[in-house]
Amino acid sequence: MNEPTHRIGFVQFTPVLGALDFNIERLLDLVRLRVEPADLLVLPEMALTGYAFRDKEELGRITTAENTRKTLDTAARLSDLFGGAAIVVGYPEPAGDGAFYNSCMLVGPDGLLGNYRKTHLFGAEKDLFLPGDTGFAVFSVRDLTVGMMICFDWFFPESARTLALRGAEIIAHPTNLVMPYCQRAMFTRALENSVYTITANRCGTEMHQKELRFTGESVIYGPRGNILASAPKTEDHVAVIDIDIHRARNKNLNARNHIYDDRVPDLYDL
Repeated sequence: MNEPTHRIGFVQFTPVLGALDFNIERLLDLVRLRVEPADLLVLPEMALTGYAFRDKEELGRITTAENTRKTLDTAARLSDLFGGAAIVVGYPEPAGDGAFYNSCMLVGPDGLLGNYRKTHLFGAEKDLFLPGDTGFAVFSVRDLTVGMMICFDWFFPESARTLALRGAEIIAHPTNLVMPYCQRAMFTRALENSVYTITANRCGTEMHQKELRFTGESVIYGPRGNILASAPKTEDHVAVIDIDIHRARNKNLNARNHIYDDRVPDLYDL
């Protein structure tokens, strides 16, 4: 017998670089147009600050304890609006001594549930952020098990596989995508791990040495690689859908193949 239906979704949102307070109000105005109950809602990487900071000095002006608290409070407000949903939102995290992580927080009605620091830094991020040190943990959200990874982590299949082997049924994936591959590649991450994946991207442009054009097209895949929801390339968008979590808990591909039991880890050892 199948498990009860759950509701998951994403917010595709385009922040203005460095304008946290303005972005918070715009975000709340956007989601008020599409408020409905949900269990889990995912926002983009660096969702409220923008992304293309020139240097650590500029990044440091917005990466403060006060602004981290504002991000947490905004996620809590979103949780209330969406009926107690858990919210995943990307943000720059102070690491002390002028250092920073590219992180995302998982926030529920009662506050912070978990935090993830981006493991695989992309391009100029290496000049701004420390590599994440949290590893790939999973968290309980109501009766769901959720893992988090950020943007370029998708390029390394070990990221999603580690989360799945640790029990993740849903992978929350905040992104600021500029390459054209990820939205299609997440088909494979969902299929090979038999999980739901929520890639929450942004659109618009920012300048960092050259123009960065973000690709939009946020997408939710089901455990068999089927697209369950998607967003346009160039517009902010909110999507919330019903899922049957039982489908992520069933790891049988067919009557003879179980995607985890059929693994041969001894032969993968380098």
